[in-house]
Amino acid sequence: MNSPENSLLELAQASFDRARHEALAWTGTFQDYLAVLERRPEVARNAWQRLLDMIEHHGSEEPTRRGKPRRYHLFGDPFDGGRDAVFGLDDPIAKLVDVIRAGAMGLGPEKRVLLLHGPVGSAKSTIARLLKRGLEHYSGQEEGALYTFTWVIDGQEIPSPMNQEPLLLLPEETRPAIEARLNQNLERPYRIAIRGELDPVSRYWHRELMARYDADLSRVLEHVRVRRLTLSEKDRVGIGTFQPKDEKNQDSTELTGDVNYRLIAEYGSDSDPRAFNFDGEFNVANRGLLEFVEVLKLDVAFLYDLLGASQEHAIKPKKFAQTSIDEVILGHTNEPEYKKLQNNELMEAFRDRTIKIDVPYNLSYRDEVHIYRRQFARAQVPGKVLSPHTLEIASLWSVMTRLEDPTHPNLTLLQKAKLYAGEDVSGFGPEHVREMRAGAAREGMQGISPRYVQDRVAAALVQDGTDVSALAVLETLAEGLSHHSLISNEEVRKRYLNLIAVARDEYDERVKREVQLAVSSDKDASDRLCSKYIDNVKAYTTRERVIDEHGREHDPDERLMRAIEKKVDIPDGRKDDFRHELMNYIAALHIEGKTFDYRQNSRLRRALELKLFEDQRDMIQLTSIVSSVVDPETRGKIHAIRDRLVERFGYSPSSAEEVLHYVADLIARGESRGAPKDAA
Repeated sequence: MNSPENSLLELAQASFDRARHEALAWTGTFQDYLAVLERRPEVARNAWQRLLDMIEHHGSEEPTRRGKPRRYHLFGDPFDGGRDAVFGLDDPIAKLVDVIRAGAMGLGPEKRVLLLHGPVGSAKSTIARLLKRGLEHYSGQEEGALYTFTWVIDGQEIPSPMNQEPLLLLPEETRPAIEARLNQNLERPYRIAIRGELDPVSRYWHRELMARYDADLSRVLEHVRVRRLTLSEKDRVGIGTFQPKDEKNQDSTELTGDVNYRLIAEYGSDSDPRAFNFDGEFNVANRGLLEFVEVLKLDVAFLYDLLGASQEHAIKPKKFAQTSIDEVILGHTNEPEYKKLQNNELMEAFRDRTIKIDVPYNLSYRDEVHIYRRQFARAQVPGKVLSPHTLEIASLWSVMTRLEDPTHPNLTLLQKAKLYAGEDVSGFGPEHVREMRAGAAREGMQGISPRYVQDRVAAALVQDGTDVSALAVLETLAEGLSHHSLISNEEVRKRYLNLIAVARDEYDERVKREVQLAVSSDKDASDRLCSKYIDNVKAYTTRERVIDEHGREHDPDERLMRAIEKKVDIPDGRKDDFRHELMNYIAALHIEGKTFDYRQNSRLRRALELKLFEDQRDMIQLTSIVSSVVDPETRGKIHAIRDRLVERFGYSPSSAEEVLHYVADLIARGESRGAPKDAA
């Protein structure tokens, strides 16, 4: 019998992918590497091309609607089950990918700094993080394989300090023929080009060996050991991140490397490349991506380093000539810093070398809610439950703070938010949405950050009570505005508070609608009411009399028919048309051998629901919920309604009870705005 230790070891060995480990540890001669390129020429692609292939490796989706952008799966975070997924930013992400594609094809963006620009909390850092994580993962796959080399000289192994492409070992005059051969077999939209020079250390050893072997290149290359390269931010291989610090504690050597003073005595000069540490962020990010966090907060001297790095693909380490780099430079910044850049005439050269991609806040509350569900889907506080609509209403409020007031006189801000979320609003269609978006280019660049909403939901979760309702979250959102650090304008604060009231009104309508459905979802009662209505309409349109269940004849019940039709705004002048259309539809179904189901007719279904709610409400005396004295029969009916709320809409028993009390109180106080109109 195995000991527990052996069992655990066997478990570890069983899950260890030895074949993959061996593939990542591959080494070979320069000739072996050329054989790899014969089979797969894309291995020699540059950093921009590799970044594009990585994004496309994860796949994408065609837009579901015309005019919508392609959705790239990488930004759904396939690595951590969607923990870092980006929602509602398909447009800016598609623009970013298009720029990367153009850079991969050598059309110009590869000579620019990519600048993600947007308000705080708009997912700029998350986009950069997913790109870095994607490159790390991709470099470990066979499709994303890349290679570098190590010098083996007199028994000493000297790695390329910047993990350069092995083809840079070839002299300039040999490169065109190699490029032509590689591109002949390349099945990619871009072309392979061998650009750049060896780093100072490799140039030193290349020169020494060429002298030793009388310029016999083949003998020199015998000292080269090509090896597989895996990008890793933690190991500072191919992925770099640079953050601004105190100007007194930061200098350009953090970007381009510095002299190793300990080795000067050994090599005799501070300009000997062997006495230099090529470990600046530009150096370590070679072959991959360098992220500049809050790039415009950097000292001007650092921004000048970016100019040559982007335009010339070269950096200037201290005491050395220009050194080639191959990397994508990605920065991000917020609105105030970018405005400073625009107003600084001395930074015109930097502005000219950046491609700005706006990353605004979400403008669809249906996308915004995914951010909060991701964090609060499983409440972190034991015993706490988020009631239905809580996160949706918080999302709706946050999105409304980011929208500009509609210019159309018949459109409210709430309706505009619904249109942006793809919901139907009577009198408006997709073309109106496109016009509104085009006329409000600044939308999403200001307003409430998702972080603020997350913080206030968290505050509501730690309060007393089991269920956290939308009303409780709206209250904490309003309370937090009084000391929000990013709101200094009192008018803005008042506007946000007013939008809290708008969001609350929307919540009132939603829960009232659900209670209406719960009251009217008695299938037998709905069927009886529909049958009664159809019998009366048939008699009315055929000028006959109605025969009731007791066999008695009487005239069509005009009062009943109008009570139902008014629920969906059928005026008196249109009642005959509506009734004849309904009977013609039923007759057409009968000819086809089909049975009429009122649930398939949204207007009639809605009218019946509202009429049944009205009848049941009066019969059950819903307003008596707020009273402590209720007869057993009524209490039983109320419990049945509560149970329907639980089963149909996902409430907990206690939150369903709370909603019933709330709606009953609205009705009792006459504060409801009336039945919502169902555009369906």
